[in-house]
Amino acid sequence: MHPMLNTAIKAARRAGAIINRASLDLERLHVARKGPKDYVTEVDKSVEEAVIDLLRTAYPEHGFLCEESGLHEAGNTVNGVPEYQWIIDPLDGTSNFIHGYPVYAVSIALAHQGQVVQAVIYDPSRNELFTASRGGGAFLNDRRIRVSGLTRYHDAMLSAYVPDSGGGVSPDSRWANLLSGCASVRRMGASVLDLAYVASGRIDGFCGKNLKRWDLAAGGLMILEAGGLIGDFDGEQNWYETGSVIAGSPKIFTQMLAHLNAK
Repeated sequence: MHPMLNTAIKAARRAGAIINRASLDLERLHVARKGPKDYVTEVDKSVEEAVIDLLRTAYPEHGFLCEESGLHEAGNTVNGVPEYQWIIDPLDGTSNFIHGYPVYAVSIALAHQGQVVQAVIYDPSRNELFTASRGGGAFLNDRRIRVSGLTRYHDAMLSAYVPDSGGGVSPDSRWANLLSGCASVRRMGASVLDLAYVASGRIDGFCGKNLKRWDLAAGGLMILEAGGLIGDFDGEQNWYETGSVIAGSPKIFTQMLAHLNAK
């Protein structure tokens, strides 16, 4: 195992321990509102601080991009790009966590000169550890994982992140054709787990928009290393910048793209 991935796993498990302790006493949790339907707790902040502390101790010259504290400049850059940058979502699925709904996870990715090379997604409530290294495959608790082998779109189970949808989709939305053509749709409320589940074959495909880099960095690498495809709504590789994403096995990805862009 790559030493930087091993360090990220230690950080994720430390984060998971903080989250699990807090989950036992949710009544005492202090919740603040960042925006409409967007919440943050002291757990998010404590987890992020703990992860940064462990990683910075090991790699003091590395930079960070974090959901709660934003950008931390790297000591070393190459043509203005951080040589190494950790991309961290300390608790994806905060709303789920607040309600005691156990669908949330920690996401840690490492980019080398702008390309994600290591990824960890840790689900502390299930003790499930998803990992990936560029060129080295994707794993769940040390077992190699692959995307779904399903080939027929009308049998596919998708997950979706549709902001402000309230769980539904407007009939005149381009999403309507995409989501009505499959067998069923799940809205988990934790995009990093959506992506990990696509990589492990539990879900056949995922679609989302207005996602941030910390939502996508680790899961995007996992899907690619698990044999899947990920792209923007035109099938191009701008998804990391735009936050508009579809992902799935090669056959399901192609059919998702066709449904999304059907006239």
